[in-house]
Amino acid sequence: MIIGGAIALAAAFALTLDKIAILEDPQAQLSCNFSVLVGCSTNLGSWQGALFGFPNPLIGLIAWTVVITIGSAILAGARFARWFWIGLNAGVTLALVFVIWLMGQSFFVLDVLCPWCMVTWVVTIPMFLAVTLYNLRTGTLPVPTGVRRFAAGASSWIVVITIGCYLVAATVAQAQDGLPAPSLDLTRHPPHPRHPPGRTDADCRLNRRVSPFRRLLSAKTATLGRFGGG
Repeated sequence: MIIGGAIALAAAFALTLDKIAILEDPQAQLSCNFSVLVGCSTNLGSWQGALFGFPNPLIGLIAWTVVITIGSAILAGARFARWFWIGLNAGVTLALVFVIWLMGQSFFVLDVLCPWCMVTWVVTIPMFLAVTLYNLRTGTLPVPTGVRRFAAGASSWIVVITIGCYLVAATVAQAQDGLPAPSLDLTRHPPHPRHPPGRTDADCRLNRRVSPFRRLLSAKTATLGRFGGG
């Protein structure tokens, strides 16, 4: 909890600094903006980036500080009451739901991958698994004996389960590639000044149907092809 919380807290802090930089200068070049497919500006500038009326990173600054404090207390030998663990489980569950929603927005709506956001996603998933499986196997959450035995066995496989969750998320990110592409008449869509030379509105709309993961992979493949051809 201490290590994961510290990593996620650093990501939330970096996002907060980036948000402040954008507020000071909307045209600011953020260190997390690596390309049109990987960057923070789009997420921070969207309504999804301030779902509750204030920047989402502020939630992380508070929540991950609490997680680090709890982890430090456990390391020091503290023992918490049943209600405390149930409350913590409720908190990490809400965090997981929020993260899943943000992932969906990034994959299918914003079409961009935020590096610092992904750090938070990566930490939240194993945090949820660790707390939930602990509460199940210790009986903190009232479940049948069979479920407790299952949770006890699954606890030793948290790393594998977490990696499986990451693979599922990557697979879901590709799901939009399977959506039927609309029939486009390129002759009816002249180039728009905001698009690169040779690109039309239709081209850009079609490009948005491809997931950011797939576009990033295609860009890297094309780059490697140019080096190989030389």
